Amino acid sequence: TLASVAAPRGSGPFRRLGDGPGWPRQTRTDLAAAKKGRADRRTTVASFVQFTDLHLTDVQHPLRYEFFRAGNTGSWRPHEALTMPGVVSLIERVNALRTGPATGSPLSFAMTTGDNGDNNSKAELDWFLTAMSGGRITPNTGHPTHYEGVQNSGLKLFWHPESPLRDADKQRGFPHLPGYLAAATRTVNSPGLAIPWYSTYGNHDGLSGGCYPGVGSFIADVATGDRKLQIIGAAEAKRIIDGEAGGVDPKGKRIEELLRAHRGDTRTITPDPRRAPTTVRDYLAAHLDPAHTGAGPVGHGYGKDNLDAGTLYYAFPVSDRVIGISLDSTDPGGHYQGSLGTAQLRWLERTLTEHQDRYALIFSHHPSWSMNNATPDPAHPREARHEGDELLAVLRRHRNVLAWINGHSHRNKIAPRGTFWEISTASHVDYPQLARVIEVTDNHDGTVSLFTTLVESAAPYRTDFHDLSQTGLAALYRELAFNAPGRSTDLAGTLGDRNTELLLPRR
Repeated sequence: TLASVAAPRGSGPFRRLGDGPGWPRQTRTDLAAAKKGRADRRTTVASFVQFTDLHLTDVQHPLRYEFFRAGNTGSWRPHEALTMPGVVSLIERVNALRTGPATGSPLSFAMTTGDNGDNNSKAELDWFLTAMSGGRITPNTGHPTHYEGVQNSGLKLFWHPESPLRDADKQRGFPHLPGYLAAATRTVNSPGLAIPWYSTYGNHDGLSGGCYPGVGSFIADVATGDRKLQIIGAAEAKRIIDGEAGGVDPKGKRIEELLRAHRGDTRTITPDPRRAPTTVRDYLAAHLDPAHTGAGPVGHGYGKDNLDAGTLYYAFPVSDRVIGISLDSTDPGGHYQGSLGTAQLRWLERTLTEHQDRYALIFSHHPSWSMNNATPDPAHPREARHEGDELLAVLRRHRNVLAWINGHSHRNKIAPRGTFWEISTASHVDYPQLARVIEVTDNHDGTVSLFTTLVESAAPYRTDFHDLSQTGLAALYRELAFNAPGRSTDLAGTLGDRNTELLLPRR
């Protein structure tokens, strides 16, 4: 995005995308001064790429909460059937990039900071691992040849790409695209990342809808069942949305009551056991499966010790001078905001102390401002939960920490945290669809620089509505996301949250 960024063209309710001016790099001296001549002295100590919030989505899943669109237009994404070609195009872009834009140093790994899937289902987990490691993915569940979701429901609330129905989105300029649903559920080929990659756990990876524990519950029965609720009244939708924002519902009672009350309003669909929610053990075992090793490492950060203990946090070597630490900020008790248990927080402090002679990079799904969830862990009900301010304090006590890198908010935001930088990156499901390259250099003048550069997928900016190839769908994915009704328009952040050089004193 230094050279160019997708930008809208023309006017009207539905705008096409084209080639726009890039975002210049901003030097940020909040934590250290920028000294002259550093570009000639610097050496690279780490170079990698961050993916976050891919939200690979089974759009026919019975527990898609599309019906919330009745109360909030932005609660359903018209483009979400194209998450798979979208992420494959991002993988292709990183494979072509090969080196960091600021230093020219080879990218040594990728880290995906959670919400890799969307519904906490076995199918989505398999799709994610296959996309990252390479292989063929058919993003379709239920009936093998007949789409069974809201986009052929006849409900005007949703975009019907293949129907002449004058739905709400077509009234906003969305196109009529014959063959779209068959193309969106067609097999996709992923080359897999050409570099090693690591995985961090997000709330959508472990909780139904990113909020509710699903295994062994009413939610699990609905997920693998044959009934799908597609629409409710606006007032009811708003009441539940407000309830989720205002308080924790760890057992998903609001959703259970809603689904039971509307049992007679559901659509009959084809049941599929692949839609079952995943346990922590399922998640870990799938990562450790040799079929998903790809460019490595085996387990993508997780090891047998994680499988045995049921833990989702680990440390890994970034380079000779840098240690990476991946945290599990998802609260297994429920709700979309995060926290850490005491055992994990103590492990983090021990790990930072053991590696105090190396720089440390911290990875998590949730940013500090989204870690305010004290819901007890059902497996450890007496263990305290620790929120974002406490984690910030811990990281400040360890002067080897350079950055805390995360996602969840779907927003670019870079904040100085006294002794380190907190770097939050926009998602690859909401516009702008981005990943971030991060390069760390020793400037040999008493300072360290972190270069951050946002990257878009390999898909062309300009779309062709007649091109339903894999590449054409990836381009359409971006353009539909830009035009999604009710979308947030400030997720790109300011220039200082995008392409940057972040200075720190060397320790």
